[in-house]
Amino acid sequence: MAEKYPKDRFDTIPDDLRRVGAHRTPRPKGRGWIGFGWAALATVVLIGAGVFGLSLVNGSISFTGSTPSKSAAATPTPTPTIVPTVDPNLSVFVLNGTTTGGLANQIADKLVAAGWKVDSRANASDTDLQKTIVYYSDPKNQAAALGLAQSLPGATIAETQDYVATGAALTVVIGADLAG
Repeated sequence: MAEKYPKDRFDTIPDDLRRVGAHRTPRPKGRGWIGFGWAALATVVLIGAGVFGLSLVNGSISFTGSTPSKSAAATPTPTPTIVPTVDPNLSVFVLNGTTTGGLANQIADKLVAAGWKVDSRANASDTDLQKTIVYYSDPKNQAAALGLAQSLPGATIAETQDYVATGAALTVVIGADLAG
């Protein structure tokens, strides 16, 4: 049986409080962002799980450690080996991409001595290049570009259409690796 206690100051509710029920107070401002944050987090997690699930279904992700193959009978095609050649019929354009004066002439003289036909020598528009690169525009000149790169220690080759307007088959852009 419940006991009756005498009334005290906690039994009367002030009129200015605007409560509904015994323990409710007005909500603090700014609490609506908490619900929005949880909804945004749940959306991101669900989208991530969906993308991961689709990747598993499509075979993009594999946990077996091996890559899926398209066909069991696929055989790799051998990559042709490019043999470096010296072709004195190809014209070479030498550009100095460093701050060292006269380097284009020194390198061009070295290439002429190695059997190359150097048509032009000039300074490049950039003078802070670090690596020497031999550029070729026609894939049939790749072997000659590789042979020219071997004449310059540390040089690499790259195919580009940037130097087609010079009229030279091969273009050497000298970097700081040959300046020292």
